[in-house]
Amino acid sequence: MVATTAASAFFPVPSPDSVAKATKSGNGPANLGMLKSNSGSGALQVKANAQAPRKINGTSVGLVVKDEGNKPSTAPRTFINTLPDWSMLLAAITTVFLAAEKQWMMLDWKPKRPDVLVDPFGLGRIVQDGLVYTQNFSIRSYEIGADRTASIDTLMNHLQETALNHVKSAGLLDDGFGSTPEMYKKNLIWVVAKMQVLVNRYPAWGDVVQVDSWVSGSGKNGMRRDWLVRDCKTGETLTRASSLWVMMNKKTRKLSKIPEEVREEIEPYFLNSAPAVEEDDRRLPKLDDNTADFIRTGLTPRWSDLDVNQHVNNVKYISWILESAPPQILESHEISALTLEYRRECGKDSVLQSLTAIPGNQDSDLKSCGEVECQHLLRLENGAEIVRGRTEWRPKYSSNCGVAGEVPAESA
Repeated sequence: MVATTAASAFFPVPSPDSVAKATKSGNGPANLGMLKSNSGSGALQVKANAQAPRKINGTSVGLVVKDEGNKPSTAPRTFINTLPDWSMLLAAITTVFLAAEKQWMMLDWKPKRPDVLVDPFGLGRIVQDGLVYTQNFSIRSYEIGADRTASIDTLMNHLQETALNHVKSAGLLDDGFGSTPEMYKKNLIWVVAKMQVLVNRYPAWGDVVQVDSWVSGSGKNGMRRDWLVRDCKTGETLTRASSLWVMMNKKTRKLSKIPEEVREEIEPYFLNSAPAVEEDDRRLPKLDDNTADFIRTGLTPRWSDLDVNQHVNNVKYISWILESAPPQILESHEISALTLEYRRECGKDSVLQSLTAIPGNQDSDLKSCGEVECQHLLRLENGAEIVRGRTEWRPKYSSNCGVAGEVPAESA
């Protein structure tokens, strides 16, 4: 039925003369059925013949109804009857339009409420006369732990990403992980020597944080980079961090002085300000098998742990350090302060050991403790030191937080 209707819309309806001739010549359509109606005296009897052509692309297509004893009658040939059936085409166009509209709505990233997403794509910008770089990050579901807050690894990755984007936006990023053009010519790269982090509060899943970063000089052959992490919605300072960076020759893997050509490149971007975190000059003790309370052995880097300079990413060291932390602390406490001193790099074939000591708190129930301090050492199997560290822990959901600083003269 549908095929017949569609065909009749695109082919002309035959004229009465052609139908009559076809009937007389014996090539007329077959009688498909009869319809009789008896309603009293003078009953009307009508026999309906369906005319079906033998050729689809021939001369006659359509349905003709004929009265017995009368001439066959068809609808008059008009311009409207010869037009195709546009309903199917209009239906197809409507379907395509609705599908395109649905896809457009799915791609519409604009938030329904202004407080949902401040910077959906995390695009950073340089502010304060080109000396401070600021970038937003949304806390994703794969960046949180069991308590629905961001992990320390997530925070450290945000700091590292902001630092690299700062160098890139300033036009100083050449081939290498943060190397300037002059550094690339001299096979020099930046390596972190010390890192200090103070965490006021960990952001939760769905929060958007703003990370501000800037650099300053540190002695003759060092550079200091600072970070300030704030909640985009409330403006609360969440994390402060300071780090000391030195140069290393990429081929010899030895520390190097800052050449004058490199100093001329980076000094215009130095911000004369106090560090975001005051330096903790307490000595980090060296641990061994006798002084450590917890030891984890057999730690090996994976290929994904290496950066473009072919050494283990410094954020990975934090994960290895926490491998030897007691589970009771990990379940009931969170890191409030972190200090790391990097002594040596490790490669893809290194096998490491993680040592942790809890001074003065050997036999007590760690879950019931208030603030806890841990000492850490990450070393190779042969005893060579990789990282010394100290972590300070507070009970989770504690509001006992220190006073956080502000970015120096920030003007967005």
